[in-house]
Amino acid sequence: MNASLLTIQPTAPEPIYRQIVEQLRRLIASGQLVPGELLPSVREVAGFHAINPMTVSRAYGIAEGEGLLERLRGKGMAVAATHKAAHTQTQRLALLEPQLQALARQARELELPAEPVLRRLTRLLED
Repeated sequence: MNASLLTIQPTAPEPIYRQIVEQLRRLIASGQLVPGELLPSVREVAGFHAINPMTVSRAYGIAEGEGLLERLRGKGMAVAATHKAAHTQTQRLALLEPQLQALARQARELELPAEPVLRRLTRLLED
């Protein structure tokens, strides 16, 4: 994995460390990051995205606390060898549930009918 795999949106309402943790959860659940795979260093991620290294360190610490990552002496952080990817579609969909609920709430607040929202979402998924 390299730092460019993470997408950071500095202007998003969600704190950057949470963005990183959520992306790590999804990448591991989907199998894009496999057990034992090394993550880029805190400095590499911070430098690539021009963010504070403490933010990346906090995200890695949370992911480590959840058992997603493990610290390998002299090598850095890696996907925990004991972590199993969420292979089923139901488990992977569960990781999207908070974002789907937020999208549905925002569409209702904007009084948008489901049809155009679903068309736009489908187009985004196909890009």
